[in-house]
Amino acid sequence: MLKKTDRYMKKINKWDVWFIKTGSAAFILFLITACPAAMELVSRIHWGWFLAATILLMIRPFSKWLKA
Repeated sequence: MLKKTDRYMKKINKWDVWFIKTGSAAFILFLITACPAAMELVSRIHWGWFLAATILLMIRPFSKWLKA
């Protein structure tokens, strides 16, 4: 199973990553608009928490990009 996954991961290019990211963002926006409870939850959270999560999640890829 892991060998198959490793083989697949080596075939992923930048367009695949872009499609995964865009699809994930679109799905989250769909959930927020389709479910009123999700919309209420997101609107109650301060925007700073989302900014902090974005920065924390981008540290590793950005540092790898700088080292390359």
